[in-house]
Amino acid sequence: MARFAGAMKSLAHASVIRWGGVCLAGGALAFLVVFSYLAAKFNYPDVLDGPAYVVLPSLLATGASGRTVWTIYALLPLIWIPAGVAAFEALAPVRRGAMRLAMFFAFLGAIAMMLGLMRWPSIHWRLAGAFASATGAEQAMLATMFDGLNTYLGNFIGEFQGELAVSVFFLLTSFTWLRSSQRARWIGWMGVVTAIAGLVGMFRNVTTVVAPVAAVNNYLLPLFMIILGVALTLWRDSDLAAPEPMATGHSL
Repeated sequence: MARFAGAMKSLAHASVIRWGGVCLAGGALAFLVVFSYLAAKFNYPDVLDGPAYVVLPSLLATGASGRTVWTIYALLPLIWIPAGVAAFEALAPVRRGAMRLAMFFAFLGAIAMMLGLMRWPSIHWRLAGAFASATGAEQAMLATMFDGLNTYLGNFIGEFQGELAVSVFFLLTSFTWLRSSQRARWIGWMGVVTAIAGLVGMFRNVTTVVAPVAAVNNYLLPLFMIILGVALTLWRDSDLAAPEPMATGHSL
């Protein structure tokens, strides 16, 4: 009976890791599909730098389908939650504290990015409807509100805080990966590069100097998400032979 219970626990453990890997890799592909749709229909992300009198009518012109796509896009960051749990379950035997912190950062990144993106099918959609029938003075007020929401929810929460959290999640996970006995060490090093590029690129709203790094990170991020997701999907506990040492009765 004890052996059966242990086998069931091991199976559930593996399922959590694999499901998180599927969410991470599948989420990356979904991001690319939605991003491509918005780029074609809404000139995204270049439209983000446009004034309200250009962006809001363009948003309203996408219709119900555009609003639906924005809603899906806003919910996609939630994949970071199962991904964070999966990474913790897989690598906690190596560095439990670091992976617990990584899991918390994955959760923070999911919520921050979701809040940033959710403004488009909700608040901005309402602003776009009001802007279409507003007078000149009213449009100026709506434009100010639009700019303020973009700065707060978009730049500070969605982009800066969200990307900071995801990059730290990648960095902690990658460092832990490199401290394990995993043979595919290139995955860990690629994660470190992706995380550093993300930490640098998130300052693109502060200075244009980091714009090239941010552009490169736009390709590195989904690529590493897919690679790490596939690695977790194919995860085997037998590949991990570097558990964190147990505490002994001796103290220094």
